[in-house]
Amino acid sequence: MALPIRTFDAVVVGAGGAGLRAALQLAEAGLRVAVLSKVFPTRSHTVAAQGGIGAALGNMGEDSWLWHMYDTVKGSDWLGDQDAIEYVCREAPRVVIELEHFGMPFDRNDDGTVYQRPFGGHMQNMGAGPAVQRSCCAADRTGHALLHTLYQRNVRANTQFFVEWMALDLVRDASGQVLGVTALEMETGEVYVLHARATLFATGGAGRIFASTTNAFINTGDGLGMAARAGIPLEDMEFWQFHPTGVAGAGVLITEGVRGEGGMLLNSTGERFMERYAPNAKDLASRDVVSRAMATEIKEGRGCGPNRDYVLLKLDHLGPEVIEKRLPGIREIAKKFANVDPVRDPIPVVPTVHYMMGGIPTNYRGEVVAPRGGDPNAVVPGFYAAGECGCASVHGANRLGTNSLTDLVVIGKAAGDSVIRFLAENPGRKDLPADAAEPTLARLARLDGQKNGESVHAVAEELRRTMQAHCGVFRFPDLLAEGVRRVRELVQRVARTEVKDKSRVFNTARVEALELDNLIEVARATMVSAEARKESRGAHDRADCHDRPGFPNGRDDANWLKHTLWYHDGDRLDYKPVNLKPLTAESIAPKARTY
Repeated sequence: MALPIRTFDAVVVGAGGAGLRAALQLAEAGLRVAVLSKVFPTRSHTVAAQGGIGAALGNMGEDSWLWHMYDTVKGSDWLGDQDAIEYVCREAPRVVIELEHFGMPFDRNDDGTVYQRPFGGHMQNMGAGPAVQRSCCAADRTGHALLHTLYQRNVRANTQFFVEWMALDLVRDASGQVLGVTALEMETGEVYVLHARATLFATGGAGRIFASTTNAFINTGDGLGMAARAGIPLEDMEFWQFHPTGVAGAGVLITEGVRGEGGMLLNSTGERFMERYAPNAKDLASRDVVSRAMATEIKEGRGCGPNRDYVLLKLDHLGPEVIEKRLPGIREIAKKFANVDPVRDPIPVVPTVHYMMGGIPTNYRGEVVAPRGGDPNAVVPGFYAAGECGCASVHGANRLGTNSLTDLVVIGKAAGDSVIRFLAENPGRKDLPADAAEPTLARLARLDGQKNGESVHAVAEELRRTMQAHCGVFRFPDLLAEGVRRVRELVQRVARTEVKDKSRVFNTARVEALELDNLIEVARATMVSAEARKESRGAHDRADCHDRPGFPNGRDDANWLKHTLWYHDGDRLDYKPVNLKPLTAESIAPKARTY
């Protein structure tokens, strides 16, 4: 059965911050661009970003993009590529001012400049301190403001949106060039081939592989699943950031901006315990450090509540005026999800899966790269990725707060420029391969024909429980090995899932089954990569890799200062070197990481 074909200059999959910024670049260049999104663009997960976008504007005191770069390299535990980090930090002030000119409603200082708040891990003087105010924010709804601003600009540029469409598989020809995607129109159940001269993935994260996450239900790693099935490796998938402050029992995000405004973490004795773990940065140490400190307090019996399974985030001392002006959304969340009013009472919080540092390998121009002919960073023609689904690698082993929105806009814009350049250099349109639709048709036929299969919901829940139990804040060698075994068993179960409702129109059960195909790829990549990395670095903390002389905090630069590449076929692992050479600045040499 042949599928209907629609042709475009470029297809952008995902309409969050990165997808919208890239699409704007393409639409304003006069290209015919299609933007696919499972939800209406302003419902994309970027809307949930709260605390701000990092840029060294220097509005609140001295700052420099070099200091921002140093903090990002240090935050990444030296696994970040320094060319990409320099590019993002150097471009950050420019893109923030551009957003301001687009009409983004940033908070203001009395002199009219953009207000900036402190954030974890952001310091002056190449990490020496004191803390710097670098996070440009719109109260505690920065992602919301960013998404609406970019969507309005896209409407102005006549970008073509395909809302409630789900991309299913990547189309590649024999040479490896990407020629578009197959996609499902949810409303009708019809499947199409979207034939494009360039394809850009901005599909966001995949936090839904874990039971407790700040991620939306749509964050199912679709771009990663599609790339992996098409033979493209996934990079550094062992590194998942646990945000220190998710609402206990609900997982809803409480921005780091609360601590940036002066909020503090307390244990059951009322102690401000971060002073013991990070005497200089305290509550504003980087996220992996704060998460581990919180987990340690809970593990050692100093947690709060009847089960002693959370700590408290105190902000009543800031006063109602500051809370209402700077953190109105947080007050609303605390009332709704924790049943407390932070003007009077502290918020119960626990570390919660928040951000995927790994993803589809790219360079800082947003071009997807994969090893070929001895080159570990050979460009995959016609394929681009930006935002959380891409791994440039700006964030390395641990992302600094505010850098996700910076990454979205800087790499999103750069990827758009790369597409424009590629299309100018390659004016023709390559023909689709004869088997372009076969992988998609085979997947759909299996779902439609499966009898006496397993429940999609039951298998997905088991996957989330497995990831939560075996790949958490602290990782143990026996649990990781058992986790690999369980995830491989789940691969077999995913292949036997059944959708009982065979209808076509808005069949959400079918969509969830197709999403599970992507979740299992991300889970495999994560568990196999984590079990193989025999060190602690950033968000990957192995219990068996501490207290070894010569290894700061369990990190092993001699053997493990390298990026992991996981391949779908056979769970094969490969590695490539970290780029320690910036574009123009001096290299920042690895050293022990303390706050």
